[in-house]
Amino acid sequence: MSTAMDQIHHIRELFYEQDMNISEIAKQTGYDWKTVKKYVDMTDFNEPEPKPASEQIFCPKLEPFKATISQWLQDDKLAPRKQRHTAKQVHKRLTKEVENYDCSYRLVALYVKEVKKQLNLGKDKGKLPLKHEPGEAQADFGAADFYENGTHHSGKYLVVSFPYSNHGFHQLFYGENMECLLEGLVAIFQHIGGVPHEIWFDNTKTIVTKIIKGGGRELTERFIRFREHYGFKSVFTNGNAGWEKGNVENKVGYERRNFLVPVPRFLKISDFNIHLLTENDNDATREHYRHDERIIDLFDEDNNRLLPLPRIPFNLEGSRTITTNGWGKFILNKGKHAYSVSPRHTNTLVHLRLTSSTITVLDENLREIVTHRRLYGDEKQERMDWIPYLNYIGRHPRALMNTGIYDMMPPVMKTYLNDCPSSERGKILKTLSELTERTGFRSALQTVDQAVQYQATDADSLNNLYRRLFADIPDLPPLAPQREIPQLEQMPVDLAEYDLSLMKGGRAANA
Repeated sequence: MSTAMDQIHHIRELFYEQDMNISEIAKQTGYDWKTVKKYVDMTDFNEPEPKPASEQIFCPKLEPFKATISQWLQDDKLAPRKQRHTAKQVHKRLTKEVENYDCSYRLVALYVKEVKKQLNLGKDKGKLPLKHEPGEAQADFGAADFYENGTHHSGKYLVVSFPYSNHGFHQLFYGENMECLLEGLVAIFQHIGGVPHEIWFDNTKTIVTKIIKGGGRELTERFIRFREHYGFKSVFTNGNAGWEKGNVENKVGYERRNFLVPVPRFLKISDFNIHLLTENDNDATREHYRHDERIIDLFDEDNNRLLPLPRIPFNLEGSRTITTNGWGKFILNKGKHAYSVSPRHTNTLVHLRLTSSTITVLDENLREIVTHRRLYGDEKQERMDWIPYLNYIGRHPRALMNTGIYDMMPPVMKTYLNDCPSSERGKILKTLSELTERTGFRSALQTVDQAVQYQATDADSLNNLYRRLFADIPDLPPLAPQREIPQLEQMPVDLAEYDLSLMKGGRAANA
């Protein structure tokens, strides 16, 4: 299915790679020359920021029907040539079969022309060359375990290699997704001070949504925006042909053996990734396996062919909208990862901003509600921020047993709240919220467990138990200096007088 970014890429390809001028491109594509010039001069390919509900605008007139048109034309690739849709037939069929269709034939004709052009790309292409030029790179992910601040992770690492010089760089992540890919690429681009003019990838689902018969690829719009923003050419290997990017395949193993063994342990992944780039540079001082030159010296030729970094930074945050369920939560990764929002946002559309490590939830007017650490892995997991839920029910303690919040609570907390006097529940819930905000829900839960054992059912006892468990010593403000306090001279001490007094006392006592 052709997208707007595919069309923009095609216009830029005609101009920058096929040396066609603005007028020729306008004539061939059917676009106005001003539109062509805008896309040729375009330097910012960030996805437009979502607008608050009060400011959202309608999509272009043909937008609701593009998917249908593209699917019909895609199906045509399997039909005899004389039985394929023309623009006129598409327009006629839409008028007859699709409700609320009211677009002009000219608009449909322009779109059909562009889609057909995209579907025919790659038909006459020859085999990809295996000779690698300076400035060309390959990218792939490998798997590696690591410990961050004592917590074990089964993560992934992105490797970018330069076959000409055999230089390589890698960055460690919690998993493999679009955010990890883009953040890793940009970190490496910025470290080397430029962008490879060509990058080879495999057909990962992170980038490729569909392999088209004849060799074409349907790519995610976000990746297309990123590619156009940085100006590199993307090349994808043929199926079952990993040897086409054998340099990075070998480099994945080399990076693991030399930089990720033994299993790395560090406090913060971002600091460790900076360290890895330095280690990669140090490693490049060795001699090339085939040439009598150091890798770092050959890499100078790679560097000379790099594209400049764009002036406008690319927004690396992913974005999407999702509807919460009746618990005020949303589910990602095919039902495996659950994240809380708040009891005020049940069955509500929320906006998500995603990085490789966090998910920030925003309301309809793009105000932040909560930020979670991003979950990874195939097992079912949940990120639960209890503070909004405890605050909410703390204001309505009598309704506790009738809310879904009570059902979500751990058993020990249910037992404790059942045993507490109803007059104390509001104070206790408020205290639990404060303890959770201070050191996390787990510490609040441990305090509750102690309170159950001691049968302590009031807020003051809960606070005292927390202090005993977690050495909660309050910070006292420093004493302000008092100018009116006089400076006193130190009194001299004569220990002989004390000795005399003690002797007299002793004699008197003996008498």
